[in-house]
Amino acid sequence: MGFFHRKESEEIVTELRAMVSGYVISLTEIKDATFASKDLGDGIAIRPSKETITAPASGTISLVAETKHAIGMVLNNGAELLLHVGLDTVSLEGEGFQVFVKKGKKVKQGDPLLKFDKALIEGKGFAMDCVMTITNSDDFPKMELISGMDAIQNETVVCKF
Repeated sequence: MGFFHRKESEEIVTELRAMVSGYVISLTEIKDATFASKDLGDGIAIRPSKETITAPASGTISLVAETKHAIGMVLNNGAELLLHVGLDTVSLEGEGFQVFVKKGKKVKQGDPLLKFDKALIEGKGFAMDCVMTITNSDDFPKMELISGMDAIQNETVVCKF
């Protein structure tokens, strides 16, 4: 007895926490037509006060952009997330970014995913909004997005399923 422990099933993700500290805004408030029109799904953006993006929930890394500015995740509730740092930052070709994860890695809520150099990115004229979209948001008609507040990384809930 005691040698075999049945692994308890993971709790289904029901909320997403702020992936960075800062002011949370609606996607419609950012100056990027693709995100603002919600073509890539609904979500929120955070005007960051810190420089590290953490996992908003537990899940599996599904994408790490070659240019290190974006990371995709799949959660156990079926939600597919895109975490994107800055606007038009793909043109930096990875400059100012450091990624801590690889595709296929399982992460827990709060695990560091990437770090960015805010001063360098802003100094090159890029908007610093950090976007989180649920790319399959149509699959979650009861999803509630929460914006218009200051968020604390890993604590403040910004989305409920």
